[in-house]
Amino acid sequence: MNPHEKIVSDFIDQLNKEKKPKEDEYTTDSDELKELFQTVKLVKSLKEPAMPGEDFPVKLVKAVEEQVSRKQTVKTRKWAWMASIVGIAAMFALMINILFTPGSSNIVKAMEEAYQMINAYHGTIEIVETNEDGESVTQAKLEVWANKDGNYYIKGIQGPNKDYITVNNGEKKWQLQPDKKQVQIFPTFPDNYSFIFDLGNEVNDVKNALSVKEIGEEKIVGRKTTVLEVTPKGGSSYHLWIDQETKLPLKKQSAMQHAIQYTVTYTKIDFSNSIPNELLSYQVPRNYAVIDNNPEQVVNNLEEVQKTAGFTPTSPKTIPDGYIQERIAVLPEQKIVKMYYSTKDRSKKVMIVQGKSTGKFKPVPNATLGKINKHPVEIQAPFYEEAGLLGGGIPYSGSTKINSLRWQQDGLEYVVVGQASLEDLTVFVENVVDGQLEMPSQNEQSSLKPKVEVPYDLSVEENDQKNADAGSSPWKLDPLFTTQVFVSLKMSPEGITGEYPVSIEDLKLIQNTGKTAVVEVTGDQSPIKRVYLKRLIRQDATGIWTVVGYDPME
Repeated sequence: MNPHEKIVSDFIDQLNKEKKPKEDEYTTDSDELKELFQTVKLVKSLKEPAMPGEDFPVKLVKAVEEQVSRKQTVKTRKWAWMASIVGIAAMFALMINILFTPGSSNIVKAMEEAYQMINAYHGTIEIVETNEDGESVTQAKLEVWANKDGNYYIKGIQGPNKDYITVNNGEKKWQLQPDKKQVQIFPTFPDNYSFIFDLGNEVNDVKNALSVKEIGEEKIVGRKTTVLEVTPKGGSSYHLWIDQETKLPLKKQSAMQHAIQYTVTYTKIDFSNSIPNELLSYQVPRNYAVIDNNPEQVVNNLEEVQKTAGFTPTSPKTIPDGYIQERIAVLPEQKIVKMYYSTKDRSKKVMIVQGKSTGKFKPVPNATLGKINKHPVEIQAPFYEEAGLLGGGIPYSGSTKINSLRWQQDGLEYVVVGQASLEDLTVFVENVVDGQLEMPSQNEQSSLKPKVEVPYDLSVEENDQKNADAGSSPWKLDPLFTTQVFVSLKMSPEGITGEYPVSIEDLKLIQNTGKTAVVEVTGDQSPIKRVYLKRLIRQDATGIWTVVGYDPME
């Protein structure tokens, strides 16, 4: 391992431990290391489908050294899994429950009305990273075309995705990767990986924020703006600059987390009736390879589905008012059927997924549990974690504007997922399997009292919640992992070394109302039979779990 590889490896280790590295791009005199440090931090900030391997530092150093030897400008490596720079948007939460401070509701209403007046827009986005010492570096620049139908064209101007083009035209989503001479195909819907600073999402975020406060005025790229402090229900407050002329967002700045803050700005923006057709037209450049890991075959009727998938799926007996069926598609290799629905204005989209059950139904740990026809239903509102038919690396988990319901019945697994309310999805569910969806009651645990209560310090829990918001201690967001740590420490009070004394496979989530949860421990060696947990600070998918009691093993 050469000196640069060792420095980069130590830098990654410190970031993974949520500590500030001894050396970074602001302290080193090496241009190579500056680029390497920036690349590592950008990779860590992205929502990645796959983590870099152990040879990441070696490959990264080698790539930069090769480029330096050719006397070219050092560029950060383009990772194939970076579908777009939108991963940074994971910092910006999409939350619920409206509560505006006095005087702020007028500007929020003006933003909504202004966004309704436009059809499409075109601009240049600049993404800047700032450290705790106030030193800034531009991470990326993007050219953006977008419309209210959810279609967009994104081109990297500067940064890791330079010259990459990502397009979603409503029927197909793809990314041109010139350095690899390939076109990567992605699912069109649900589409969590669109682009950072979508105006529609920003307006919706402000509308549904916990609080919005005007804190001043400032000129941004020559325009007078009103500065808002927005507090979502989950996550830290951020600042948003609203153009006083157009009433639309121009700039967004995250809170400082782990000594890093991101600022996203429209340095240029204008409005039009539509995105140019040539930008949304799917064309494969000459000598480019097409990479499609989830190819869909559109079919005309259920008879064709049966021939392709090997079973006849169930269609909704009735479709909710305002919705129409768009298409039916099959994934031939996986034998999975997808039925797409949307409202006429495409503001709401729903997909029903069906396939043969391949194993025992196991809901994801953070899901609320309901029932239909006596079968357990996994409820994710918002959709947080892939599982079952939505597994296999389909890149749209973590999207707070998508909800999903998943269950098994009569040898089939069903998923109803969509950019729509739980009420709309429930109508689809009940019309697919002819049953009534029983949502969990928040009072279910009142009859389940732990035999031993576990004391807690609310101030400590509040700090743990802040740490989780900043990306630390992610295990506290999972009731099973929280239980595993608690039970393991009971079995090894002096500390845990090596494997946990109790396996995650020995834990079974038997109840989750979204606010309270009960986990059963099945391991033979455990002194605990059942663990009781609550979300004390925040009762949504971003809230941490706290053990409040347990039942000893009899």
